[in-house]
Amino acid sequence: MKTTIHFNGKEYTVDLTKGLDLSMPLAAGENRVSAWYVPPITIEPVKMGEWTGSVEAGASVNFRNIFFNPHGHGTHTESYGHISKEIYSVNEVMKKHFFIAQIITVSPILEGDDYIIHKNQIAEQCIPGIEALILRTLPNGDEKMHRKYSSTNPPYLHQEAARWMCENNIKHLLLDLPSVDREEDGGKLLAHHAFWNYPAAPRKDATITEMIYVREEIKDGLYLLNLQTAPFENDATPSRPVVFAVD
Repeated sequence: MKTTIHFNGKEYTVDLTKGLDLSMPLAAGENRVSAWYVPPITIEPVKMGEWTGSVEAGASVNFRNIFFNPHGHGTHTESYGHISKEIYSVNEVMKKHFFIAQIITVSPILEGDDYIIHKNQIAEQCIPGIEALILRTLPNGDEKMHRKYSSTNPPYLHQEAARWMCENNIKHLLLDLPSVDREEDGGKLLAHHAFWNYPAAPRKDATITEMIYVREEIKDGLYLLNLQTAPFENDATPSRPVVFAVD
């Protein structure tokens, strides 16, 4: 099924049957991506007395509990409620689900012990007017699908890069890292604050999606993004970003 979209005065064709999934699946087990010192996801049959919610164990259905943390166990989307005193659910943000997006690839720059993504690396590549920016960082091996990020000081976004996105009205930022900020920064969360313009004038319609994976065969360029989110009333929720190439 094909549709047309208009962007910057041009008409583009999009094939909605050819979506490219940028999410990491949530699954139990040790060999899965994780961050922030969370234990592995557990998915276990419910047990009530002598009854176990497993067809293998004799039940008529599988009936399982799942324990996970949206920030630490894979692809997730968060609202400014992640850093605010007031409760603000990401489910309140997601009233629209399709956005004009651009994928760009960047190599974080080594400064001391840190690898940092700077404003100029983003500004030089961005197409004016996009609603969402998708960052793929190098190197980009499939080990990202099961990396243990805790205590590794992963690359992060310089606060001026986040501020530039805010000033240029980029509403949705997606990246393949566990956070836009340094793993240990004393609680400053400078990039989070700059992107959401918090607390001065919070951008309530803006989101950050972390721990995506943009496969090598997905080229840089313009896409239509379908940002699918589970309807949790929480500052963050598991999500499934799907992009469609535009012609």
